[in-house]
Amino acid sequence: MPTPRQPSTEQLERTDPIGRGARISPSAAASCPVQPELQSPGDSMIGRIPVLDVRPLVDCGRRPAKAVAGETFQVTATVFREGHDAVAANAVLLDPSGRPGPWTPMRELAPGTDRWGADVTPVSEGRWTYTVEAWSDPVTTWRQHALIKIPAGIDTALVLAEGAELYERAAAGVPKRDGREAVLDAADALRDGSRPAAARLAAALVPEAQAALARHPLRELVTASRPLPLLVERRRALFGSWYELFPRSEGARVEPAEPARAKKGRAGKPGKAAKQPARIISGTFRTAAERLPAVAAMGFDVVYLPPVHPIGTTHRKGPNNSLSPAPHDVGVPWAIGSAEGGHDAVHPELGTLDDFDHFVETARTLRMEIALDFALQCSPDHPWVEKHPEWFHHRADGTIAYAENPPKKYQDIYPIAFDKDLRGLVRETLRILRFWMDHGVRIFRVDNPHTKPVIFWEKVIADINRTDPDVIFLAEAFTRPAMMKTLAVIGFQQSYTYFTWRNTRQEITEYVTELSGESASCMRPNFFVNTPDILPGYLQEGGRPAFEARAVLAATLSPTWGVYAGYELCENTPIRPGSEEYIDSEKYEIRPRDWESAEREGRSLAPLITSLNRIRRRHPALQQLRDVHFHSADNDALIAYSKRSGSNIVLVVVNLDPHHTQEATVSLDMPQLGLDWHESVPVRDELTGDTYHWGRTFYVRLEPGVTPAHIVVLRPSPPTGGSPTP
Repeated sequence: MPTPRQPSTEQLERTDPIGRGARISPSAAASCPVQPELQSPGDSMIGRIPVLDVRPLVDCGRRPAKAVAGETFQVTATVFREGHDAVAANAVLLDPSGRPGPWTPMRELAPGTDRWGADVTPVSEGRWTYTVEAWSDPVTTWRQHALIKIPAGIDTALVLAEGAELYERAAAGVPKRDGREAVLDAADALRDGSRPAAARLAAALVPEAQAALARHPLRELVTASRPLPLLVERRRALFGSWYELFPRSEGARVEPAEPARAKKGRAGKPGKAAKQPARIISGTFRTAAERLPAVAAMGFDVVYLPPVHPIGTTHRKGPNNSLSPAPHDVGVPWAIGSAEGGHDAVHPELGTLDDFDHFVETARTLRMEIALDFALQCSPDHPWVEKHPEWFHHRADGTIAYAENPPKKYQDIYPIAFDKDLRGLVRETLRILRFWMDHGVRIFRVDNPHTKPVIFWEKVIADINRTDPDVIFLAEAFTRPAMMKTLAVIGFQQSYTYFTWRNTRQEITEYVTELSGESASCMRPNFFVNTPDILPGYLQEGGRPAFEARAVLAATLSPTWGVYAGYELCENTPIRPGSEEYIDSEKYEIRPRDWESAEREGRSLAPLITSLNRIRRRHPALQQLRDVHFHSADNDALIAYSKRSGSNIVLVVVNLDPHHTQEATVSLDMPQLGLDWHESVPVRDELTGDTYHWGRTFYVRLEPGVTPAHIVVLRPSPPTGGSPTP
């Protein structure tokens, strides 16, 4: 399709978006404080055609909105002018070299609101910009007047003459091969005094001329908003399936207990035999690599590893967070550092750096990436404690303060103090990250970033992404919304969310609507269904059906989701009632699992997880965040929603009650699906292969443990009359 004519440089009046004297965006003026350094005396805040409140807008335009290559998002603005003449608008993307792409015509989103929007799609990675251009539309204004005046016989000759002049002017901007002759023919018809006025008007409104002028409109008084920044990142920043595993548990083996040894009794008499406990031998990177084909077969894209560094021995924790570990207890991977090294070393029991490289390469050959945990904290035995004492909090008695989150205490972990040597900590952090990048890691899951200064992460991520824009940082920050959003704004490509604790239909609807709305321009959610720290009450109480429902929700509501190993076995026993901690948590001990027996006996959720990841890869609608719509159901225990990408439409209905069969009549918002209200379309359930014929309303019955959900793809039949609502 030919591209619309581009405005001239004079019309756009583009200026340096951040230099002194640059024009203030009306959108920024409408919602953000004015920055005096961006104004010149006498500058107007309003262009000839007002363009206000351009969105997406992040931090008043000081920071970029986010997208990934190939992702479609909507640019909106308020556009109007004085009087009754017609206005129009378009959105323009400028690629990283500053070249404008084909501009996208905007449409008024709701009549009378003056709010205009257009869907745009950046096609490559890099730092783009986008603008909104508004302009006076004299041809549309003339048509509106002509359709009123000519039938009424008002100024007929004058109106026709003005129309002919406009069409001739407009034809000059229409390429010869794209309809210029049709526009000139219309101008000639308007001047043809031998024909009735109504016939001359009809000749000017022929579809060929209308279409040519729609592609190449005559634009006057063009007014451009200030260019706004857009950071376009690689697709993995938005879409992917994560699997978390502890390498020390994969391939671990139990060493048989040693024979009982008799103790000496009194006076040298034989005592009671002392039983020696069995010992679990740690798995290694090599044995963990043997698990990777099974993870890949389930359709995962990213394998996330907790810290793999040496673990301190001072105040080492035992099983279930006890303070009295046995000699063979392995400790918490987040208690980083010992005499064997710190953040740039691997735990000797896991193997060597060569073994780590083998693990990374094995994953790569299976088309998976490795995400490595980056926990900026230390055990008391970390080399930094002696080398950089200024990096830690010292108490009044001279001791270093350990980490606390009352009532929780982490005696085996020292947090970092940033303000005495922020520059040195930034430098050391960059060194460590680049060390692991050199070993094939391009994704980092950052532990508790909200307990460190935001400015620290801004400096670190900016430095890394300046040279390596493909590196992705996931913020593990379950904290206040303002901090979570700010971490996303300053650079984190992904964020953990409150999804884990959103269980009811209302909670899920409100939260996902928030995440897929304006916040989608800066914050990308990663819906983990569980973590080593979080065993939600819903999973504890709901058993296998709860695990099935949450997997379906996470995999279909968010383009990125994740599971922690053991989810497929429905592990759901807490350490105590009311706690979200697992009994015998893998954070404190090695947890070998018999994957083969679970799958052989049908106890594993691997088949469902495999189906979910296959469906996600097959349907672009599930690979995007911004277009999700919730539909009505007359039973609060069921939730229905759709996601749409172009012609690909996926509709999901989930039973949120893990204990009871639930029934409902679902009422679809047909225009949101691109359908007329009266249509009935064939659908195919991607989980079962069953087909149905659904219309505006339909009945569903979902039984826990049998049919947890419907994931259907709409296959509308070709329209027989009229076109579906856009």
